[in-house]
Formats: sequence, structure tokens, C-alpha cells
Amino acid sequence: MFPLVSRSGRIRKLVSEHCRDTNASRIELVSLPGGPEAFELAAQFCYGVNFEITAANVAHLCCVSDYLEMTEDYSKNNLNSRAEEYLHSVVIKSLEMCVEVLQHCETLLPLADSLKIVTRCIDAIASKTCVEQIASSFSRLEYSSSGRLHMSKQTKNEGDWWIEDLSVLRIDLYERVIAAMKCRGVRPESIGASLMSYAQKELLKKSSQKSDSISGHERLVVETIITLLPVEKFAVPVNFLFGLLRSAVSLDCTVACRLNLERRIGSQLDTATLDDLLIPAFRHAGDTLFDVDTVHRILVNFSQQDDSDDGMDDGSLFESDSASSPSQTALFKVSTLLDNYLAEIAPDVNLKLHKFVAVAESLPVHARTAHDGLYRAIDVYLKAHPNLSDPERQKLCKVINFEKLSQEAGAHAAQNERLPLQSIVQVLYYEQLRLRNALLCSYPDDGGDGKAVQQSWRISSGALSAAMSPRDNYASLRRENRELKLELARLRMRLNDLEKEHVSMKKNMMEKTTGSSGKLMKMTMKKIVGRRLIGSIFGFGHSADSSSSPSKHCKLRHSRNM
Repeated sequence: MFPLVSRSGRIRKLVSEHCRDTNASRIELVSLPGGPEAFELAAQFCYGVNFEITAANVAHLCCVSDYLEMTEDYSKNNLNSRAEEYLHSVVIKSLEMCVEVLQHCETLLPLADSLKIVTRCIDAIASKTCVEQIASSFSRLEYSSSGRLHMSKQTKNEGDWWIEDLSVLRIDLYERVIAAMKCRGVRPESIGASLMSYAQKELLKKSSQKSDSISGHERLVVETIITLLPVEKFAVPVNFLFGLLRSAVSLDCTVACRLNLERRIGSQLDTATLDDLLIPAFRHAGDTLFDVDTVHRILVNFSQQDDSDDGMDDGSLFESDSASSPSQTALFKVSTLLDNYLAEIAPDVNLKLHKFVAVAESLPVHARTAHDGLYRAIDVYLKAHPNLSDPERQKLCKVINFEKLSQEAGAHAAQNERLPLQSIVQVLYYEQLRLRNALLCSYPDDGGDGKAVQQSWRISSGALSAAMSPRDNYASLRRENRELKLELARLRMRLNDLEKEHVSMKKNMMEKTTGSSGKLMKMTMKKIVGRRLIGSIFGFGHSADSSSSPSKHCKLRHSRNM
């Protein structure tokens, strides 16, 4: 007992108190951190039994020495100073040892936290991961053939060997580690990879076990991972986000978590696949097979995100002359994905019409360049729901723009008895227009070529404008406007030159001619110069009759006024 009394302040106080009580035969240590194993190590230290301080027991030694007050006040080189020295000089310098110490601190909380053991290990882990990534970036620097310094392509998870190590931590400690790594500036992709590894380990290993405690733990893991997701787009793949969403729905996570996930998915929906969208309806066994409401909210988030991006800086975006912007490409991908999704859910007999129509109309009008996929999905829905009334079928078919159907789809729709009569009439009308345009293009020299070309151009340009987004359409109009202004400036310069030439010729003729013969020559030259003036501006032959085209004289006067 004496070695313990000489090195432990708490035991010394307890012994002195019990010496006054003659009936006391034992000393009780209540809530000893680390339990009997930690006390045994402390006793071995006091009695001079050699043992090794390791990452597995240093946290216990720090906590038990603090509890027993084994400090320098009672003995030199006491257990507390020895454990602290090992923690500072050995553990903090190794990421693996810090993770191991954190793992053993799970049973020592909150004392290990109050002693700053947890905080010091977390800060060390965050610093080590940041240094590893910086070193990895420098190692990829190399000189190109031209002598310029550039960075080579990074291999997958290069410098992220610590990801598997962190997967052994409990969720509360793991959350604090990831938060510290974010503050230190660790790459979002690395944090996303760590979250994916942790979710796979924690959620899949307990999938075979079904109990309330297991479900509560999985719910906590899912909600925590959602809050830890990096704010940067594409830091995690969209299929992982959909997996989290399925787990969040099945585990009945909070509404805020699910809405957060849906918003993140909407921001990168153009990278999703059809299997991602097919989310089972977990809580509505008697309703639809798939969770249509969740997909509809995701599509709305995507559309709103696209609109907000378009409205951020109208001037800079409209100045772009690119034929297809990234947002238009994303819209095209999502529209194709949506049409395939509609065709997949259409055979569900429990799917209500208003839900189907809401999902089909969730994208902007200009998102679809062709409506063949949408027509196929609606045809499948009509086949699976034969009891729809005529007004319901008309409401459903209003979603389709029959002008955007291909020739094959239009031929099928014209003979489709499931479509309402009004839709069939529209199909036949646009088919007739398409046939007429084809005939006009085949015989351009027939009568009425001016009107035919004008009508054909109007129809084709309308279809082109419908296939373009408002931003791209505006950019195209600006380009045409610039070209027209340049052409008008050239015409004005040419007109000034011709007027000067006309004045010079007129002066020369006045000097050389007199009398009636001079007047006759002047009138003749005026006609010749007038014809040359009009022909040079509008490209007519010198022998063209100016009286036969009054509209061209109107154009000349209009250009002069401008």
C-alpha cells in the first residue's frame, strides 16, 4: 500500500480519512476510468513493475493518473508526466497512432475530452492529412517537353491512404475529425471519399441485423454523413447521394436531411442514371411502386438551380456566342433521363394522372429538342390506364409538342387509337406541313417561290428556336443584329461613294454641254447613274427596269433614312 500512497494523492487522502475510522477495512474507488485494467497498470508503475506504454494504453494511463492524482506534486517522474510525454512525443507524430488513441478514448469520455487528449489527436490527424496532400501535390510536379512546369494527373486516392484508418472511429469522433479536416483545407474529393468509405462500413455491416438499436444507429450515421457532405459539386458521385437518399427514406430520417440531399442531387442530376431515379416507395405499400414525389422534387430543384444559374449574370451569359452552353447540355441529358423514367413508371396502375403530368412538366419547355421519348412514355401510360376519360386523355396529351415528333413517331401517332381526336388532328396537320416543306424544297423553281421559301424558313426557324434555350436564342439574335449593322454600314459607305461620283459626273456634263442637247444628255446620264446606284446597292443588273420593283426603292429610301 505504501508505494500507492506515496505516488497517488487521491489514495493518500482516502487512507488518511480511513485511518480515523477503526472499522474501515477497504478503500473504494468510485468510477475509476479504464476499470480494473487501468488500475492494475497504475499499481504496476507504483511497485516498479516494468511495462510498455503504447497507443493502446496511453489514454487509459493519462485518465487513471489524473483520477488518482499521480502528478509531480507527489512524486518525481510520476505516471501522469510519463504518459503525457509519450502522448506528445510519440503519438501526435503518427496518424495511425492518433486514430488508435481516439478509438480507445470512446470508453473514457468525457474525461479524455476534458484532458484534451481527443482534441490533440484530432488536430494532429487533420494536420497530417493536409501535409500528406500537399506532399502528394508536389510529387506530381514535373517538366513537360517544352520545359514548362506542370502537374501530372493524380491517380485515384493518391495521398488518401488514411481513409480506411478513419473508418474504425465512432460516429461522434469521426464527425469531429472530418470537421477539423475541412477547417484545415483538405480536398473536398478526399473528404467525400472518406464519407463513402465510412458509410459503406457502417451501413452494410449491420444490414443483416434488424433491431431498433441498430436502426437508430444507422439513422444517426446517415444524418451525420449528410451534414458532413462537402458543399462543392461533384465532391461525391450522384449514385452515392441516391444511396444515402434511399437509406434516409427507409430509416425515416429528418425532413431537413432528405431535402438537403434532394437539393444536392438536383445540382448534379445530369450525371445520374435511370437506376438512380428508381427509388422504391418504402412507406406506401398500397400506393405506387416507386417514390414519384421524391423524384419530382429533385427535378424541380434541378430546374430552379438551372434558372438561378441563368439569372446570375445576364450580361456575361448573353454575350457568349457558343452554340450549346453547359446548362443546355445538362437539360438535354436530364430530359432524356426523364423520358426514360416516365416510360418505366407509366405501367404502374396505381400512378395517378396528376403525378405523372407533374413529373413530365417539371422541366422547362426548351429542355426537350424532340418529344419522341415523351410520346412513348405517354403511350405506355394510356395503354396501362384504359379507363381514362376524354378530358383526362386530352390533359395528358397536351404535354406533347407534336411538332417535335420525328417522322416515325408522327406516323405512329397518326394511327394511334389511344390518342384523343384533337391530338390526332394536330399530328396530321404537322405531318402535312412537313410534307409540304419537303415538296417545296424539292421543286424550288415552281410558282410562288418567294412565299414558299419564306414560309419554309419560318417553320424551320421556329422549330430551331424551340429547340434552343432562351439564352442561346438571345445570343443568336445578337449575332444576327451585329451582322446586319455591319452590312448596313457597308451599304452607307457605298452609297456615299456613288453620290460623290454622281455629283462629279453631273458637273462635268454641265461644263461640256449647252442648250437642248446638253439637257438631253443630262437626263440620259441621270437615268444611267440612278440605275448604277440602285444596282450597286442591291446587286441588280445594269439593264434592270427600276420601275418594276417599287419595294426595292422603298428599301433604298429606308437605308438612307437610317
